[in-house]
Amino acid sequence: MNIMTVAVIMVLFVAVATLVWGVGSMAHGGSYDRDHSEKLMFTRIGIQALAFVLILLALVFSFA
Repeated sequence: MNIMTVAVIMVLFVAVATLVWGVGSMAHGGSYDRDHSEKLMFTRIGIQALAFVLILLALVFSFA
């Protein structure tokens, strides 16, 4: 297992953790959800984009 694989796995776990945090916030509701739901969503989207880029880089380096 190389460093790129470890990085992809870590980023994917962070994306799942952010998703669970956002769903938990939404389920709880209240002022915390109103204040943080949009920030959590954009954070998750950014982390997923990072994961996508890392996966593409891993594919490129695996064929090089």
